[in-house]
Amino acid sequence: MSTKMLCASARTRFIPSFSLSPHKPIFRRPTSLTYPRNYQTPIIMSAQDQIVEHVVLFKVKPDVDSTKVAAMFAGLHGLTSLNLTLHLSAGQLLRSRSSSLTFTHMLHSRYSSKDHLQEYAAHPEHVRVVTENIKPIIDDIMAVDWISTGASVSPKPGSAMRVTFLKLKEDLGENEKSRVLEVIGGIKDEFPAIEQLSVGENFSHDRAKGYTIASVAVLAGPADLEALDSNAELVKLQKEKVKDSIESVLVVDYVIPPPQAANL
Repeated sequence: MSTKMLCASARTRFIPSFSLSPHKPIFRRPTSLTYPRNYQTPIIMSAQDQIVEHVVLFKVKPDVDSTKVAAMFAGLHGLTSLNLTLHLSAGQLLRSRSSSLTFTHMLHSRYSSKDHLQEYAAHPEHVRVVTENIKPIIDDIMAVDWISTGASVSPKPGSAMRVTFLKLKEDLGENEKSRVLEVIGGIKDEFPAIEQLSVGENFSHDRAKGYTIASVAVLAGPADLEALDSNAELVKLQKEKVKDSIESVLVVDYVIPPPQAANL
């Protein structure tokens, strides 16, 4: 995956990550998928609009032929023709920052409603792609869906994303859960280098592996991701606010490929 390095501003050095272990770079040859062909006219929503976020993480088998990986993402890319997505991007992860679940690729898409997401999931063409192109070549998969008011425009090509899933402790009260959402949602106010921050509670539990809180932070480029954790004291401060409520954390980094990138 192209990782066009941009100069990180000083303020990006203070953006926290909730990762609890060292990051794991993905060393396989990058694979990527682009968003809808009409990306040149991005969809912009008002601050009051809610959108539905859909993130799928894949662990592709290590010995799979690259042509089969290409077919998987080509099939997903073709689903933009259903005109149900506000945004769709998929490709190889830049790195995994979690040790327990080692995914290799990601799909991120946005919808204007739960109905559109359900229609997308049930569409015969989507079912065909999953059955023929995805299931045969993966070892693991997870998906998380949530409603967000923090995402107002389709992320631009070259943007970097930090995706974080939190598994909360059992029997956690609603007050504690609300506190976690408040802390995660307040990160953007403290760190303006985050261009978009989408936060919410997962409403699809079948494939979420117990993770209930999700967030996507969008930054200008991959260099900003490199600087996320450089201020240890501020990172520790963010973790301290919610650590008693969290059982485990899954963090991955991803860079949105340019529209013409289709080499898998």
